[in-house]
Amino acid sequence: MTRHMDSPWWRDAVVYEIYVRSFADASGDGVGDLPGVRERLPYLRSLGVDAVWLTPFYPSPMADGGYDVADHRGVDPLFGTLADFEALVHDAHELGLKVLVDVVPNHSSSEHPWFRDALRGVGRDRYLFRDRPNNWQSTFSGPAWTQLPDGQWYLHLFASEQPDFNWRNPEVHAEFLDILRFWLDRGVDGFRIDVAMGLYKAEGLPDVEDQAFASVSPIWGRPEVHAVYRDWRKLLDSYPGERMAVGEVWTDDPADLALYVRPDELHQSFNFSWLQAPWSPAAFRKVIDDTLKTVPFATWVLSNHDVVRHRTRYGTDDPGTGLARARAGLLMMLALPGSVYLYQGEELGLPEVTDLPPESRQDPVFKRSKGELPGRDGCRVPLPWTPDGASYGFSADGVAPWLPQPDEFRTLNAQNQAEDPGSTLEFYRRALACRRELARSVPYALEWLESPQGALFFSRGSLTCAVNCGSDPVRLPPHESVLLSSGPVEDGVLPPDTAAWLRTS
Repeated sequence: MTRHMDSPWWRDAVVYEIYVRSFADASGDGVGDLPGVRERLPYLRSLGVDAVWLTPFYPSPMADGGYDVADHRGVDPLFGTLADFEALVHDAHELGLKVLVDVVPNHSSSEHPWFRDALRGVGRDRYLFRDRPNNWQSTFSGPAWTQLPDGQWYLHLFASEQPDFNWRNPEVHAEFLDILRFWLDRGVDGFRIDVAMGLYKAEGLPDVEDQAFASVSPIWGRPEVHAVYRDWRKLLDSYPGERMAVGEVWTDDPADLALYVRPDELHQSFNFSWLQAPWSPAAFRKVIDDTLKTVPFATWVLSNHDVVRHRTRYGTDDPGTGLARARAGLLMMLALPGSVYLYQGEELGLPEVTDLPPESRQDPVFKRSKGELPGRDGCRVPLPWTPDGASYGFSADGVAPWLPQPDEFRTLNAQNQAEDPGSTLEFYRRALACRRELARSVPYALEWLESPQGALFFSRGSLTCAVNCGSDPVRLPPHESVLLSSGPVEDGVLPPDTAAWLRTS
């Protein structure tokens, strides 16, 4: 479950995503930074994770929260210095934590030197320019094309400040191999690849009828992309220490997802079908079956910086139901074979912040849709560390965070939860510790057990996981003891919206 002695570290690691702007602010400007992350590394070690993934901290105008990269080989002063990054990596390794960083190969910032050159008519073939736009739409709302004063248009599948690279230009290939080397030489253990299925576009950029994340379309999932990841895999394998890469691949076909994790390509790809599944035993079982029969090393994730937090996503009008389901969902996920990706703040039971005032929102999705779409700011609100202060310990006393925090964060802060054995934080710590203890005795293979209506039971060797997604209590399967549960379990009965780990003979 966590690492087996004969398997690479990433195969069943627990990776914690840090959205750097919102994790911890050491400089006192209201924005999270790398020194803030470094100071909180002991917290992550005590939580029980194996690795951290840092969202972009590179020089950027911040039109899309740092995913508009102006320099892929530096650190934005907002987040610190390159020396701060190197110190962070050193301390993480001293604590036994691996470090993954984001790489953003689909697009750059419009402030990138290459794009500035392109505006002057130099090196335009590094991006996608044409005399007439097609009908493609930005995933952030509105047209995917912006016209320049000279009449030409450039493609941006996201914000207009994020022009797409032309991956048919060999210069782009060489540039990103060099970028990977730059960070590998500084000790990073792996990369999370942003928009990994989007690098290539069909020759001629034809119009589309449907811009969904299909297996292969003119926009997404082009077969040419696999040659890129074969080259990247060779580079990663040339470094010591089991360096790895995980792709952000949105697709509607599990078989297509498996193509990205062939033995000579990426090590892992995110399993977004799990994140998208409703609170349903049938839906969960289908995703588990589809995943385990198609990919060699599964990944599981419930929340990230781009989606509504799963406490809110699973919830009803009763916020307590959402939290109960979130805790049960975690226990089910941790019992599955493969690796797990957690998103900062879920260990505190944080909800999506849905009532941010319009003037505080910064997501380009909100701006480009003229407020029709809420955007992703609600899952990016800075973390509460203490019950006091203008930012609940996120920043210096009296400093307001870059996004406002709700009053509820006063009670959900990490300090209070660390002192409460019934808190969500302590539940996460117990669950991760129990998972680690079971690592050597639990096989990878999963077996389904007969389950009552509304429930899902499965076993891995002597471990049985029981989840009740229904509205009525159910009897637990035969077992010797209850190892851990997400809520009270008495007299062999599993309440609704509760999960339990059972030891069997």
